[in-house]
Amino acid sequence: MKTVAIVLAAGSGSRMKTDVKKQYLDIGGKPLIFYSLKAFEESIIDDIVLVVSRGDVDYVKKEIVEKYGFDKVKAVVEGGLYRYHSVRLGLEAADVDCDYAFIHDGARPFIDNDIIMRALHAVKEFGACVVGMPAKDTIKIADDKGFAESTPNRDKVWMVQTPQVFSYKTILELYRRLDREEGELMAKGINITDDAMVCEYYSDQKIRLVEGSYNNIKITTPEDIAVAETILREQS
Repeated sequence: MKTVAIVLAAGSGSRMKTDVKKQYLDIGGKPLIFYSLKAFEESIIDDIVLVVSRGDVDYVKKEIVEKYGFDKVKAVVEGGLYRYHSVRLGLEAADVDCDYAFIHDGARPFIDNDIIMRALHAVKEFGACVVGMPAKDTIKIADDKGFAESTPNRDKVWMVQTPQVFSYKTILELYRRLDREEGELMAKGINITDDAMVCEYYSDQKIRLVEGSYNNIKITTPEDIAVAETILREQS
């Protein structure tokens, strides 16, 4: 069995309102992307493919991969315009003999070995899984005019995180199909927001929900940096 982690670090981080791309922001004395790479480096994962912004490949190889000794990083590749472009490019750069692909947002620094192992067990048993946590808050579905339309049963609502894990060959083929049919989806107004959605749209594969962690947050805004610093202090 061979596994690969596709770590996405190609976003612009516009909501962070800083000149430094959020994946390189300092958190606890290390760049944000360091933490998820470290988690995969020290796990059962065999290979890591790091997807970065255009023009950042050389910088990342020297200042991240080589500097911190991430030996499992087998490729650093440029991403695309949208997240789903970057995922496909990362998958294309992986070893064709991989069995399972873990697709992870590099802006989620608090992935840990327990999450990785739960996801691995689930994908082996069910064929596909996504990490997440049950919603703590009541969720409202809004109508087109911004009014509350319905209230789903909170017991059945999950906040989806990453990694999202699939058979490598299956998810690669689904992303290739998405690439071919991208224009049709855009014409229909379909916005692909995560990997599970690609699987749901193009296949009958059921996706197992796997417990992640409420600490497995995505760093998006300046306020998230403060939360991340607090989590790091608690973990140290």
